[in-house]
Amino acid sequence: MTYIQSPHLKAVPEDYKSAPNSTQLPAYIDLQSVSLTIQNKTIFEPLSLPIYKHHINTLIGPSGCGKSSIINCITRLTDYINTAKVHGSLFVNDQNIFEKNTDLIGLRRNVGMIFQKPLPFPMSIRKNFELPLKEHGIKSADERIDKMENALRDVGLWSEVANRLNKSALQLSGGQQQRLCIARVLALQPKALLLDEPCSALDPIATRIIEELIQELKKRYTILIVTHNLSQAKRIADYVAFMWYNDNHGKLVEHNHSNIIFNNPSNPITAAYVQGLTE
Repeated sequence: MTYIQSPHLKAVPEDYKSAPNSTQLPAYIDLQSVSLTIQNKTIFEPLSLPIYKHHINTLIGPSGCGKSSIINCITRLTDYINTAKVHGSLFVNDQNIFEKNTDLIGLRRNVGMIFQKPLPFPMSIRKNFELPLKEHGIKSADERIDKMENALRDVGLWSEVANRLNKSALQLSGGQQQRLCIARVLALQPKALLLDEPCSALDPIATRIIEELIQELKKRYTILIVTHNLSQAKRIADYVAFMWYNDNHGKLVEHNHSNIIFNNPSNPITAAYVQGLTE
């Protein structure tokens, strides 16, 4: 895995994007001219994108335009791809995570990741929390129990599972499993949550529960969501970044407040996409 920082990188052309009006908002995560190549193939072109604190930030666009790859860069999961090269600078809490001395364990604790498909560990609900908490140095059993209970209460799951903590987490419904995975991340007390299509495998009722949860969590966390569901983005997003293809790789087209993206975008490609007129 290679990280390349250069002051000479070409920024995304201004006619392909518009900066949000609320330029004074603080960003917990800030991508500056970040691009990704794998096996010398460009995944997405250099883009600059702030992820605002205590807001729901969303990435929308067609499959294959680099949305999930952006999240992988933020968590440095791209490290596990030998042929991947990341250019630019990416700041989390004002620290450039591409520096060689970056504490990856600390980074992934501060920036929690929730995947598309719920991935509870194939063990009891209790052990789903004990394992990561122990790995992150929480030695006190009482403290681990408190963190587990608080996290399960945060996602509205405590009353549903309090009497079955020693049962397998795989016995939970899909929506419950996703809330469990979110709670497992919250127990580590992150500052930001990255969610990659968190509702794509859920029914409408479970989706509504997760969306309401996300809206509540933004009061305490910075949130970035990848979604293909435009209706979902309209319901919950504060800021939206729209990605599109440019010569078979991803490009940031437009980034602005959700009201502007969905009602008065500056780019005709954005307008066509949010109206469902593109393929």
